[in-house]
Amino acid sequence: MFYTIYNTAYIGDIILFGDKKYLYGLEFYKNSIIKKDWIENRQIFDKALKELALYFNGKLKNFSIDIKLTGTPFQKKVYQELLNIPYGKTVSYQEIAKKIGNPKASRAVGNANGKNPIAVIVPCHRVISKNGTIGGFSAEVEIKRKLLKLEGVTDV
Repeated sequence: MFYTIYNTAYIGDIILFGDKKYLYGLEFYKNSIIKKDWIENRQIFDKALKELALYFNGKLKNFSIDIKLTGTPFQKKVYQELLNIPYGKTVSYQEIAKKIGNPKASRAVGNANGKNPIAVIVPCHRVISKNGTIGGFSAEVEIKRKLLKLEGVTDV
């Protein structure tokens, strides 16, 4: 597994990890543990880093890097649905539960959302509470608020 650390200046350091073909994870650095056998290699993540720089500068709305979704079958279903949320839009946990065919699974959707291994790119920050409040976030709610604001969402 390879990794690199990227300073966004907008939300702080993030760590990217994966292999030569796929990005497996994008985590907030302070929540991440770099494993001893991982190899630092910035070059492997060149495309991802360029796209992230464009995103944080408000110039990219859709990522095109190859990602590998990991997790349980339920989690992967949730992550796949998160990829369908348009830039600058929000949906509720309940809406995601309905879209994956399990309308009573709002809490489970929230739990899966919190375990999203590819934050920002798989836009878990675009999921809010049914009542329109920001809800939780695996890193910090303030980071979620900043990501939404970057995308033009200011009413949460």
